[in-house]
Amino acid sequence: MKKTLALVTFAAAALAAPLAAQAHRAWLAPAYANMSGDDAWVSFDGGMSNGVFIPDHAAMRLDNLTITGPDGAAAQAENVMQGRYRSTFDLHLTKPGTYRVANVSSGFFATYVLNGERKRWRGTQAEFAAAIPAGATEVTPSINNSRVETFVTLGAPNETALAPTGQGLELIPVTHPTDLVVGEPATFKLAMNGAPAGDLEVTIARDGLRYRDNPEETTTKTDADGAFTVTWPEAGRYWLNASIRGEAQGDAPASNASYVGVVEVLP
Repeated sequence: MKKTLALVTFAAAALAAPLAAQAHRAWLAPAYANMSGDDAWVSFDGGMSNGVFIPDHAAMRLDNLTITGPDGAAAQAENVMQGRYRSTFDLHLTKPGTYRVANVSSGFFATYVLNGERKRWRGTQAEFAAAIPAGATEVTPSINNSRVETFVTLGAPNETALAPTGQGLELIPVTHPTDLVVGEPATFKLAMNGAPAGDLEVTIARDGLRYRDNPEETTTKTDADGAFTVTWPEAGRYWLNASIRGEAQGDAPASNASYVGVVEVLP
C-alpha cells in the first residue's frame, strides 16, 4: 500500500478533499481557535485553493459538515453561506470546552473497461456487483474517505469531542490541538480505520505563503504507532494534509483516504 502524508502550516482550518481533487488544497479555517468567557461566537471560512487559506479557486461544499460539542453532542452551524470562492458559517459556543468541526465524506467507486472505453461508476457497495455490465474488464472498486477538520475551544480545553470514529484517516491528538505554543513540541497520531498509520511521509508548511517567496515546507514521517512530533517555529495557523491510497485485494475494494486538519499556534 502506498502511503503519503502532507502536513502543512495552517493559515486556516483545513478541509479534506476527495483524493482526485488534491491538486487544489482544501481548508476549513476558524477566525480564532481559543476564546474565553461564558459564551462566544466564531466564524469559519472554507475553500479549495492553490495556496492554503487563499480563496482563489472554489468554495467548500458544507453538505457533510459535522460539529461535535465539548459534551459529545452535536452542535449546529449558523448563518451558512456559499460564495464563489469560499463558504462561511458561524458557530455559537455555549458550553465550555473543545469543539470539533469536520467536513466528512465517504463513497464507493469503481472503474472498468467496456468495449475498449474506460467507465466510472459510483453507488453503494451493495449495488456494485449488479451495476457492472457483463463483459466489463479491469474492474477496480474502491472506498474513498475524506475528512477536513479544525478545532476551537471556549475556556479550558477538554477531549470529549476528540474521540476517534475508527473510520478513514484520522488525527488522534496526544498534545491537545488548541493548546499549541511556539517552540514547544506537539505530538499527534494518525490512524487508518482505527489502526496506526505508520511510515507516512509528513510535509509541514507555514501560513502566509502569499507574502513570501519561500514556501517553508519540511518533511518527516510517522513512526510505527502513527505518531509524529512538530516543534512550531512561529505563531500562526498550520494546515495538515494526509492521504493513503490502497490497492484492491481480490474481491476486497481498495481503501483510499485523505485527511486535512487546521491548528492555531500561539506565541
